[in-house]
Amino acid sequence: MPLGLLILLQERTFADALAIRLESEPDIVVVAALDASALPPQVFVGSRVDVVILDADLADNAAFRLCQELSQAPGAPFVIFLSRSSDPECIVSAIRAGAAGWVRKDESLARLANVIRGVAQGETRLPPDQIGEVLRLLMHGPDQDENGDQLLAALTSREREVLQCLAEGNRRRDVAKNLHMSPNTVRTHLQNLMAKLGVHTAIEAVALTWRARDEDFAPNGDWFAERGV
Repeated sequence: MPLGLLILLQERTFADALAIRLESEPDIVVVAALDASALPPQVFVGSRVDVVILDADLADNAAFRLCQELSQAPGAPFVIFLSRSSDPECIVSAIRAGAAGWVRKDESLARLANVIRGVAQGETRLPPDQIGEVLRLLMHGPDQDENGDQLLAALTSREREVLQCLAEGNRRRDVAKNLHMSPNTVRTHLQNLMAKLGVHTAIEAVALTWRARDEDFAPNGDWFAERGV
């Protein structure tokens, strides 16, 4: 089935134009394109909305609060932030609020459509040139969890194997191949381990793993780019 998309931007003309262009994609159905302050986005949760495009440039960090509300709702959709910039600290804030993707407003429609499809499959899609810094901020941020070792110890052996493969830079399909699992099984293990670790994305889980090992260096992020982490 085509995936349902909700567009919430502060520029209604831009939202409408984006909706028209994305409607031309055969696997995407735009449920609504709205001013970000027009309606509470929760009313769309569970009503054919799989992915929300949310304007990251709203005043007073409103986008991050909306994202938190959406991510905590039952049957929550995946959230992609659309922004004029790709500041790594803002991206980290978005991830911690529950976002699964970040796209600059000047990027191509093809790039945005691919991010929508990847996020709808449970992947994390971030600007490739910022992933290294995002990882470092996640590893060394001021709110890092001091109980990382205990959280990781709660994982099953299979969940630890999946996370280890990701931490070594493997793509999801390579994880499935290396561990002799189906992609759906890998996805299930990821969902379970992220819930146990209290994180929203696999990239946060990987950062927690490195942090628990007292890693002084993390990969520069090149191998995360477009890998569907």
